[in-house]
Parts: sequence; structure tokens; C-alpha cells
Amino acid sequence: MSEASLLRRPAVRWVLAAVILVVAATVALWPREGSETTGVVARTSQQTSGVSAEERAAAGSQPCPSPASASATGSGPLTGLQVSCLADGKPVDLAAALAGKPALLNLWAYWCGPCATELPHLQEFAQRAGTALTVMTVHSDPDEAKALSRLTGLGITLPGVEDPQAAVRSAVGAPAVLPVSVLVRADGTIASVEVRTFADVADIADTVSAKLGVTV
Repeated sequence: MSEASLLRRPAVRWVLAAVILVVAATVALWPREGSETTGVVARTSQQTSGVSAEERAAAGSQPCPSPASASATGSGPLTGLQVSCLADGKPVDLAAALAGKPALLNLWAYWCGPCATELPHLQEFAQRAGTALTVMTVHSDPDEAKALSRLTGLGITLPGVEDPQAAVRSAVGAPAVLPVSVLVRADGTIASVEVRTFADVADIADTVSAKLGVTV
């Protein structure tokens, strides 16, 4: 064996030892299914909104409607669309929650001036309508905390959902403007997409009567 080979052999051993240590460390740190590390990731993913229970309580939003039955799935373009309820942060299957009753969905955002003018009219109309139809707000912006703050300031307690990616707007084919009101029939089909600001309660009532056949 040559003198050069003898000199290289210890160096090779050190390199191999270093590689083994790196691999061992990587395996030891790799998260395993059911491990504590995996649990931390899961909990974090469930708290992405950054909205506290106190903020939700302060807003006083009414609970979101529940499906009429456990098997309700709804129909129409909103089928399968998942949003979260402003009142408690829980997921809502929108079509299933609305199934069986006409609905007015009002798409708005905290930064929208005309929306702030319109929302009190919608709340008054909802009180007048009672159980004849569902009136729900759809916040079409990712900042849920600012939505709740805006609703608190306006005194709006209508049931509402958070739609950060404006999925409802896309599903019904509405343009990228606000406010927009979507009139949904009891079977889940869309009766009308109103791309305008309602002038007052009478305007809402007349539109609902004409497009949904619900007189209140």
C-alpha cells in the first residue's frame, strides 16, 4: 500500500463519520405522525384568523343558520363552498346552511363606504322579514378582525360569514365591486345578483318581492 493511500484513509473515515452524524440528526428532528411537533403545527393552522373569542363576543353577531337536516347539502352554484361564521369562527357549508329557505347574501368589506351605508338598511329589513328568508352578510376580504370591528361600530348583528378569497362572488359570477347582493331561491339557484347599493328598506323589500316572490 502506498504512503499516499495511508494518508488518505483517516480523512475518508472522518468524512464518513460526519455524513453519518448529519443523517442521524436529520432523522431525529423529522416530525412523525402523531408526535408533539405535528400537534403544534395542527393547532397553529386552526388559529390563522387571529380573532379572539372576546372580539367575536363584542361584535354580537347572530349565529349562522344551521342545515335543516344532517343530510342537507344544498344545490346550485354555492354547493360545497366552505366559509367561516363570524359569530364563532366555525366552518359553514353555505349551500347546506341556506337550503330550504330563500336568502339574501350581502357581499361587503370593512373598507367599503357604500357598504356601511347599506348595512343598517339590511338589518332593519331582516328584522321586518323575520323567518320569511335568511339575510346574511358575506365579508369579502381577508381581514376578519377589521370586519368585526366595523360591524361593532355600525351596530350590525346580522349573521355573517368570512369569505377571504371572495369565493361567493366568484361562484355567482359577480363583478369585483362592492356591495353586491345575491338573491338565492330556496332550492339554491340564484334569482338575481344585484350590483348596486340599496337605497333604503323599501328598496330591499321591493327587490326581494320582485326577484324572490317573498313579500314582507
